[in-house]
Amino acid sequence: MNNEITYYFPCQRWLAVEEDDGQLSRELLPVDESYVLPPSEDEEGGGDDNNPLDHLALEQKDKSTTFSVTIKTGDKKNAGTDANVFITLFGTQDDTGMTLLKSSKTNSDKFERDSIEIFTVETLDLGDLWKVRIGHDNTGKAPGWFVDWVEVDAPSLGRCMTFPCGRWLAKNEDDGAIVRDLFHADLQTRLYTPFVPYEITLYTSDVFAAGTDANIFIIIYGCDAVCTQQKYLCTNKREQKLFFERKSASRFIMELEDVGEIIEKIRIGHDNTGMNPGWHCSHVDIRRLLPDKDGTETLTFPCDRWLATSEDDKKTIRELVPYDIFTEKYMKDGSLRQVYKEVEEPLDIVLYSVQIFTGNVPGAGTDAKVYITVYGDLGDTGERYLGKSENRTNKFERGTADTFIIEAADLGVIYKIKLRHDNTKWCADWYVEKVEIWNDTNEDEFLFLCGRWLSLKKEDGRLERLFYEKEYTGDRSSNCSSPADFWEITLSSKMADIDIATVTGPMADYVQEGPVIPYCVSVTTGKHKDAATDSRAFIFLIGEDDERSNRIWLDYPRGKKGFSCGSVEEFYVAGLDVGVIKKIELGHDGASPESCWLVEELCLAVPTQGTKYTLRCNCWLAKDRGDGVTSRVFDLLDAMVVNIGVKVLYEMTVWTGDVVGGGTDSNIFMTLYGINGSTEEVQLDKKKARFEREQNDTFIMEILDIAPFTKMRIRIDGLGSRPEWFLERILLKNMNTGDLTMFYYGDWLSQRKGKKTLVCEMCAVIDGEEMMEWTSYTVSVKTSDILGAGTDANVFIIIFGENGDSGTLALKQSANWNKFERNSTDTFNFSDMLSLGHLCKLRVWHDNKGIFPGWHLSYVDVKDNSRDETFRFQCDCWLSKNEGDRQTVRDFACANNEIHDELEETTYEIVIETGNGGETRENVWLILEGRKNRSKEFLVENSSRQRAFRKGTTDTFEFDSVYLGDIASLCVGHLAREDRFIPKRELVWHVKTITITEMEYGNVYFFNCDCLIPLKRKRKYFKVFEVTKTTESFASKVQSLVLVKYEVIVTTGYEPGAGTDANVFVTIFGANGDTGKRELKQKMRNLFERGSTDRFFLETLELAVTRLRLAARRGW
Repeated sequence: MNNEITYYFPCQRWLAVEEDDGQLSRELLPVDESYVLPPSEDEEGGGDDNNPLDHLALEQKDKSTTFSVTIKTGDKKNAGTDANVFITLFGTQDDTGMTLLKSSKTNSDKFERDSIEIFTVETLDLGDLWKVRIGHDNTGKAPGWFVDWVEVDAPSLGRCMTFPCGRWLAKNEDDGAIVRDLFHADLQTRLYTPFVPYEITLYTSDVFAAGTDANIFIIIYGCDAVCTQQKYLCTNKREQKLFFERKSASRFIMELEDVGEIIEKIRIGHDNTGMNPGWHCSHVDIRRLLPDKDGTETLTFPCDRWLATSEDDKKTIRELVPYDIFTEKYMKDGSLRQVYKEVEEPLDIVLYSVQIFTGNVPGAGTDAKVYITVYGDLGDTGERYLGKSENRTNKFERGTADTFIIEAADLGVIYKIKLRHDNTKWCADWYVEKVEIWNDTNEDEFLFLCGRWLSLKKEDGRLERLFYEKEYTGDRSSNCSSPADFWEITLSSKMADIDIATVTGPMADYVQEGPVIPYCVSVTTGKHKDAATDSRAFIFLIGEDDERSNRIWLDYPRGKKGFSCGSVEEFYVAGLDVGVIKKIELGHDGASPESCWLVEELCLAVPTQGTKYTLRCNCWLAKDRGDGVTSRVFDLLDAMVVNIGVKVLYEMTVWTGDVVGGGTDSNIFMTLYGINGSTEEVQLDKKKARFEREQNDTFIMEILDIAPFTKMRIRIDGLGSRPEWFLERILLKNMNTGDLTMFYYGDWLSQRKGKKTLVCEMCAVIDGEEMMEWTSYTVSVKTSDILGAGTDANVFIIIFGENGDSGTLALKQSANWNKFERNSTDTFNFSDMLSLGHLCKLRVWHDNKGIFPGWHLSYVDVKDNSRDETFRFQCDCWLSKNEGDRQTVRDFACANNEIHDELEETTYEIVIETGNGGETRENVWLILEGRKNRSKEFLVENSSRQRAFRKGTTDTFEFDSVYLGDIASLCVGHLAREDRFIPKRELVWHVKTITITEMEYGNVYFFNCDCLIPLKRKRKYFKVFEVTKTTESFASKVQSLVLVKYEVIVTTGYEPGAGTDANVFVTIFGANGDTGKRELKQKMRNLFERGSTDRFFLETLELAVTRLRLAARRGW
């Protein structure tokens, strides 16, 4: 007591359930007497401004931590509780002590079954939170309680942690405990940018009726459009009545996102509710701590305007920019330095004229309330209601333009707008033609071409749309909403120049260091009653030398969660390229006893390696099932491996033309052709806003390794509210090599405009050179001279040649008025077609319509007019449902091509590329393994006169052998010359690639070896390489085009309801093409019944079958 010291513990807070944050206890920090300074005489403001302790609230908030505690009560019978619930948070430095949870922000009747309660717990620094103790006092009529989980969010720490429970807190349930210690699940912890405290003081003016009962909100903006979320300042109705009175200062301490060192503007507004919602704001002060926390800075934002629908310009939202900054900083000597300065070059307050054009189509106008948000590189306007048109009383009518004035801080270059309406009134549907925005200060003009419906009944049923400025070419990732969108951005070329460490927001969970490639993951959940889980699953990929990918989350699009019993879920993800995958780890983030998961099968496809792994797992991933683990490592040596064909990543950019109505809602399909084959027809994903007028859309495609490309076929189905599309051009960029291929069109795909076609073919242009020639074809069709040979059906053909196929050609306009009559010849001309080169096959079919659809076809002649060469396809058979074998689709080989007898001997050319990892002076031997035979040993002898296998060189050899058929593998050995001394150190030869060409037909087999082969004296040491890529020559393909008959046997399962009455179709694929879509049908038979076996015969040219596709229009 000799040295008397007085400690001050300021509080200035409620301890009441119905007030403030509902806490009944608080922890207080002492402050020094010198910290509490008397107010200066000239300090302005009303209300509580004269209380010096008010100025300590910001510092106290910074030294404390506010936790938002969310508790989920389980969805079980009698899961809710009437007892008093308490919680204790444990950190590495301290704990909160027992805290009663009295005031829930969500429900007045707390802890009911399947409910979520949110509480606020404020305390001093606890250190790192590691444990939560939850319990109750076992009072009330039904004290038993089942807790699913507890979530603790600390905005000031930037960490949200989940503590799984999944157990009873009840005397008569489980183990009888009513208090449990919960530990956080690391995998469910969410990290984000920590919040910082702001002291926000709003001054209401001294004018008549200046006060308001409305709920006031604020948004704070920093540089580069960084901003806080919209935050309402009052937490309840009572605060709304107490604050914002005439000639008063309303002070709030809030934790919001850190917007950086500079605050460029704020947006204030209200919800226009209450008896007197109008408000006149004098100014706003925002005080925050300096970065080193050795002082504060206060920014003043003048306003002196009404925020009211009945005053001033009738707006309830204002944007304010700072006028001056008042800084208080404690120096090293303990003195307080105060600096006042004006803000240099603040943003201008600008009036923007927004002119919205409603389309001139039936039903285009709307009576709904329309809202707009304008985005620029300096920020956005926030959502603004377009209430009063400057030039029209009845706004948004068909074929009219309405002008609105928006006051906002300078947005810089405007690049995006968001339009929506609330779908109210009778005529809510709205068709927006375009939007023009003028900056009235510098007269900048921005044009947004829309041409879309905002309607639940039209197009894709959306009431909200994003539109980009006509000249904008930047990033459009704000359209991303699903994990697949983010993975696509991760794979794109735009990530090459981005520092991974600087990526924030949703993308931060997807980016990773190193080369990234796509993976396709499929997970089958078991059918056990407890097999399902709502946990979040993940995988790790483990390659050679234990190289591991980052954790790859298997996330659904928004709105879907978990794995249901018996489900098969597929995910498109991207991850580190770990080379040859050796192991895969599968797990989930569930930590409660109820988050069990039974995994039946796991499939992993690696498109860039052409490999698919299938693992039969049949194991539990659960805390209380099996061996109690929630993640498991699977060795891919136990997997079934299937070759699915190597695919190459391409970045595809599609340009839609700048013409009215150029965008489309139709489905778009693409087929690519190259020197080494063609792809199947694939659909281009439209996503949200792709293929719109004067827009270029870039996305990632996985394409078979068929480059260099020769042509591309684009087809639309002509469906949707906008069935036409103006295609300008398409660019393909190889992501590995950077090679570019351009395809030009510049016309409509439409049944009414341009060429009046829904299909187009574009020639590939590489380095300014077209890869194919243009030609025209004349098709002559001879109908046979037998009874009933003519047809009334519609006939179609597809022509196949060495450069691909023609696509479907309808035989419509003939010189004969009545086409395809008995013993007649009909001629059809097809101009402006890409040359197919030498023809090899023709597919003919009809739609079986008309009075007499049956048709007996004699032959078809196809003349290539640019080459003056005619190709004959001899038919002499029925295409009829009632005659012959009842097939209406037939394939015919070209009679011009000579079919040779099978080879017995041939010559092989072998090209060996030696890498930089090691050359050799010794001998090399090879043995070729074919589908039909195995070659003898081919020995390449090295000598001082004729050196081979030098570093970085390519050597070519030829040798004669029996015909081996398709080469499948290659044995390579490194053999010492006779009487040659071999040193103790290992000598290796680096073989990089080996290319083998069969000289008679010209088939090429490529082996990507990239291997070091050690020198040995014996031939029993060698390396075996599988063929990496095969290029079949046209001459070889012709040899296999012989007519064969396939029997298709279909067995329907025994499951209840397994049968079908739907039409069933089959497509058989092979190395030589496919059959096209064939219907499986038989007369007078009930097909595809439960447990039955049905047989069908299809006649076509030899395919070398690799797979088939079955399709039914209903369940089967």
